[in-house]
Amino acid sequence: MKNKLMLTLLFFAVFLQAQDKKESFSFTLKEAIDHAIQHNYSAINANRDVEAAKQKKWETTTIGLPQINSGIGYQNNFVIQKSLIPAEIFGGTPGTFQEVAFGTKHNMIASGTISQLIFDGSYLVGLQSAKTYLKISENAKIKTNQEIKEIVINSYGNVLLADESILILQKNKVILEKTFSDTKEIYRNGLIEEENVEQLQITLAIINSSLENVKRQKEIANDMLKLVLGIDLQNDLSLTDKLDVLTRNNVDLVLLKEEFNVNNNIDYQIGQNLLTSKELLLKLEKSKALPSLGAAFNFGYNAFGNQFAFLNQDQRWLNFSNVGVNLNVPIFSSLGRSSRTQQAKIALEQSKTQLTQTEQQLKLQFEKAKSDYEFSLEQLTTSKSNLSLAERIENKNQIKFKEGLASSFDLTKAQEQLYSAQQNYLQSMLDVINKRATLEKLLNKN
Repeated sequence: MKNKLMLTLLFFAVFLQAQDKKESFSFTLKEAIDHAIQHNYSAINANRDVEAAKQKKWETTTIGLPQINSGIGYQNNFVIQKSLIPAEIFGGTPGTFQEVAFGTKHNMIASGTISQLIFDGSYLVGLQSAKTYLKISENAKIKTNQEIKEIVINSYGNVLLADESILILQKNKVILEKTFSDTKEIYRNGLIEEENVEQLQITLAIINSSLENVKRQKEIANDMLKLVLGIDLQNDLSLTDKLDVLTRNNVDLVLLKEEFNVNNNIDYQIGQNLLTSKELLLKLEKSKALPSLGAAFNFGYNAFGNQFAFLNQDQRWLNFSNVGVNLNVPIFSSLGRSSRTQQAKIALEQSKTQLTQTEQQLKLQFEKAKSDYEFSLEQLTTSKSNLSLAERIENKNQIKFKEGLASSFDLTKAQEQLYSAQQNYLQSMLDVINKRATLEKLLNKN
């Protein structure tokens, strides 16, 4: 009994701790976009890519700056290498040789080197490439942010769509349950056939099933939005904007008159970055035919001895120093450099063609996005009108059914038409929001 009590208390403590860690978030659509751009996992890594590109740029810059290196070396010749010299030098027999060991058992060297690149065409191209690489990373971050914004808008709208669908289905369920209850009572009194009751029962079952499905879909949509926002799935999330309000705010006829400037589009800018990188690759291959020049200054100290006494004050150290200049002049590479240069030229021409293709594709995408947005506005008006008509038709059939002037089939058909009109209207509101987001992304609107 005592053990069970301990386990219960432990479980309760863990549960309370987990509850303490749980956070709650509440966002408008704009707040959700701002939060995602800061906390989305892809956005975080895109920021890191930019920082890495900045470090890469500095790394390339340092190649042309002075380089200082130092080192200490120690060598223990526990078996000194021997050489043979004529023995007659030491008064020995001519024609014979004497073994002689050259060197000392312990050697130590301390040295330093200062080097400086004076000229290298590849280095100059490398500096330009580093700047381009940074620009590519920055543009990739902008593209990531635009994609995140579009995904947040779509995901936010899906949650609102599910919320509105649940409200409508619950309202339809209440009305249908009342009709079903009244119809059963009329059937019990023998005034209508059982088939009328059964038909309404089928419709009610469909409504209940749809309602439960939409509730499940809302949970999934909510979790997907959390994932995009960079929020832990266990946390609570509530949305403060309403679907109808967002729809009204996204109706913008002026946007349809916007001219498309392909240079403002991030995909085109990325294509230009690719073209620039190919131009730099060609310059790099050409620069390899230029000479390179560098200089270095070396200095250091040597010490020798048959005893390890390098740390003693009376140890003798011999200094040395030198300065040198190195000039490397490419002369002949068996046309290898020429072949690489031609390959770079071909890659550059391919990049130009790809940029032209990108430009044409973006213009086509803009025309389609503009048409889709315009159509979504038309559909919003049409679906709203159709919903009003469907409500009146369903209401008339309700009255006729209660008065015995319409069958359950007529009522069911009118109800199905109403349910379809309701969903079409909700979807048309969401389409206005999503289609505008797509159009603004192409126009590079913030």
